[in-house]
Amino acid sequence: MPTPSIQLSNEDNLRLNVLMAQKPKVIRINESNMTLYALTARGEVSIKLHPQVKDDTYLRWVRELLSMKVTGSPSGYPVFIKRWTRMGHTQNTLEHMLLLGEPEAIVAAAHSEKLSHDIAGRIWWANPNTEIARQLLSHQVVVDGQLGKELSSFLMEFLPYEESQLNMVRTVHLCLQGDLLSRKQRADLWKKAKRKNSYYVGFIHAPSIDTPEKKTQTKHYAALANTLQPLIDQGNAYAAMLLDLQSAQGQEWLSTFQYALTKPVDQGVVISLFIAVNTYFKPPHSEFRGVRAINTALQRAKDYCQCVGDTPIEVQTVLAVLNEAEKTLFEASLVLSQLGEETLTPIFSGNESLGSFMRKRLFPVSNPTLERIKVLMS
Repeated sequence: MPTPSIQLSNEDNLRLNVLMAQKPKVIRINESNMTLYALTARGEVSIKLHPQVKDDTYLRWVRELLSMKVTGSPSGYPVFIKRWTRMGHTQNTLEHMLLLGEPEAIVAAAHSEKLSHDIAGRIWWANPNTEIARQLLSHQVVVDGQLGKELSSFLMEFLPYEESQLNMVRTVHLCLQGDLLSRKQRADLWKKAKRKNSYYVGFIHAPSIDTPEKKTQTKHYAALANTLQPLIDQGNAYAAMLLDLQSAQGQEWLSTFQYALTKPVDQGVVISLFIAVNTYFKPPHSEFRGVRAINTALQRAKDYCQCVGDTPIEVQTVLAVLNEAEKTLFEASLVLSQLGEETLTPIFSGNESLGSFMRKRLFPVSNPTLERIKVLMS
């Protein structure tokens, strides 16, 4: 079988070999106009390919040549990635993956835990689209670097045209990290959430709630802080949960949760919301993804507050220092702390309802949840 370099035209073979000798940083191929682009120390260069066979066949030969130069094998990305995973190569291997001219290799590199800011910049040059931008912003090293603001600006510009509700959630969530957005941009997003309910879920997913709609601590907060702080200092997660929900930030979180749950648009967004809720709470319930039925959460919260059955010592310790009004708040917080994506399984299993019909199906979960939010914000 002839080698790729022999199969390529003389001009392409020569120019590709010269390019690889210059140690390019990243390579991409535009298949529609049969042009190879590379980023080198001297800037961007392009090579117009001259196929004498079908384009797909010729592109395969080009990629085989690149793979031979980079990995020593013409087998390309699939074989290379298996070797990469098996041998545990680090940064140099990521750099090699960007030279294969394979879109899949670029995407795989964007998902790597070993991603650096420099590699992220090369990936963005090679494949600047919304999915890559979101994936790159999932890395803290990108958020903290100069590229982070460029990616968030790109995503914000595209957001009004995004059709996927879950992509809206993820875009808002990722762009709310650190100082990627200005206060004005955050305020604009919040304002638009009144018409784009999924944006609220993005705010809920943010590392720490920070909305333009600021709240104040409740009338119960000062007394609870005095009562619960000794337990919190001892590591009591239930005490910390109750005090947090009565704080200004907790009230802001509850208000956002209320907005997000009032008029969701599809099941994926609701599931995403309940995943965020499950992540927010820290009490050590046995279910890692939430109780499977809302009635389980309601009954367990009631039993705990009456010290019925196997009530955790930490819960009993909190109850011992609360008055009756505060116990009502505590019971409501216990209900919310048990929610998660599994809570939605009985509601959504076997159907693909959307919009108002979906919201009606959700009432058995949303109504008691909204009632507990109201109690905690009273």
